[in-house]
Amino acid sequence: MLPPVIAGVDGSAESLAAADWATREAARRDRPLRLVHAWNWRPRQEDGGPGTAAMGVPPTPLSQWGRHQARRILRQAKERVRAVAPGVRPYDQQVEGPATAALLKASGEAELLVLGSRGLSGFTGFLVGSVAQGVVARAIRPVVLVRADEEATDEHLPAPGGRPSILIGYRDVVLGVDLGDPCDAVIEFAFEAARLRGARLRAVHACRQPSPLRLGPGEIGLLDGPRRAEEWHGFLSAVLQVWRDKYPGVEVTETVTEGRARSVLLRASSGAGLLVVGRHLTDRPAGPRIGPVTHAAIHHAGCPVAVVPHE
Repeated sequence: MLPPVIAGVDGSAESLAAADWATREAARRDRPLRLVHAWNWRPRQEDGGPGTAAMGVPPTPLSQWGRHQARRILRQAKERVRAVAPGVRPYDQQVEGPATAALLKASGEAELLVLGSRGLSGFTGFLVGSVAQGVVARAIRPVVLVRADEEATDEHLPAPGGRPSILIGYRDVVLGVDLGDPCDAVIEFAFEAARLRGARLRAVHACRQPSPLRLGPGEIGLLDGPRRAEEWHGFLSAVLQVWRDKYPGVEVTETVTEGRARSVLLRASSGAGLLVVGRHLTDRPAGPRIGPVTHAAIHHAGCPVAVVPHE
C-alpha cells in the first residue's frame, strides 16, 4: 500500500482545516488519506482508578466515553473530507495514549503528516500548540502545519477583481535554501509540491553582511554587497540546477536577499500557497529542537508551512 497522507484531528477548527488540506494533498499525490485521532485516558481514583474496585465501587467507563468521542470526531472529519473531495475515501484510526507520541508513531509510515495551528489576529502569528510543536521537533517525515481559517481558495491566485477562486492557478511555493547546508530532501519536496500544483517555485536564500571576524565561504566575504549577492546567486543556481533538470516543467525563480533568514523568508512567503523549510535530524543532549528559522516560519508565516526533516 502506498504511504498515506495523514491528518491529525481532534474536533477543533484548526484540525478540520488540516483535514481539508490533507484531503486536497492526498488527491494531488494520488495517495490514501488517513484520519488519526489520539485520546489519552488517565483515570483518577474517584473516576474508577486503581483502588476503587477494592472498595466495591464500580469503575466509570471513561475508556468507552473516550472511544465514543473519538468516533464522533472522526465521523465529523470524514464528513468534511467527503464534502471537499467526494472521490477520496479516507480511513480512520483512533489510538489511545499521549497525542504527540501517537502522531509521531503514525507519521513514521506516512507520506506526510498534516496538523492544525490556530491563527491569531494582528502580528502575534499562530498559536502552535505543544502537540504540534512536539511533533514537528521529532518527526522523521515531513509535517505540514495549516492555520484554522485556511480554505481551498487560499491556495489559488485570486480571480480578476480580487475574488477568491479555485479556478485560477496556484500561488507560488516558496523554498528556503540554506546554501551553507543545502539539503536534497527539502529541495525535492518543494519541487514536487510545485509540480503537483503547476505552481511557480521561488527559491530564497538570505545572506548576511560578513563581519571582519567571520567571512563567507572562500573570498565572498571580501566582495562588496552587489558582487557578494551575485556570487551567492551563482551558488544558488548551481545547487538548484540538478533539480531544474529533474523537474523541467517547474518554473523556478531564485532570489538572494541580504538580511536575517527568518525575516527574509517570512517576507518572501507573503502571498504564497506553501512555504517549505528544513529541520535537522540531530540528537542533542537537550533533546530535539526546532531551529530559529523554522520556529519563526511555523509561528508567523501567512500560509501553510511544510517542515521537512533531514540529516
